Amino acid sequence: MYENFLPDRLAELRAQKGISARDMSLSLGQANNYINAIENRKSLPSMQSFFYICEFLNITPQEFFDAGNSNPELMKEFVDEAKKLDCESFSHILAIMKELNRHK
Repeated sequence: MYENFLPDRLAELRAQKGISARDMSLSLGQANNYINAIENRKSLPSMQSFFYICEFLNITPQEFFDAGNSNPELMKEFVDEAKKLDCESFSHILAIMKELNRHK
């Protein structure tokens, strides 16, 4: 199970950014098949490369491994904006979220 998490999560997060494995590999300064090899379980990144991957995805390593957070980049933006709200506005947004989740 755990050996599949990193490749699957990487593929998920890369797809959210709408970038090809080849383009991501080249943007990281790697061979054009680097990300593809990770996603196809042929290799794993070094720790340093993993940090570069997270930086490229604009997320922290903690957010990368948070499987319950399906879109960490949007979540970070959402939280940043929520922090700017006054208490009353924040309460209204929270009530809307609870209502939306109740109807799932």
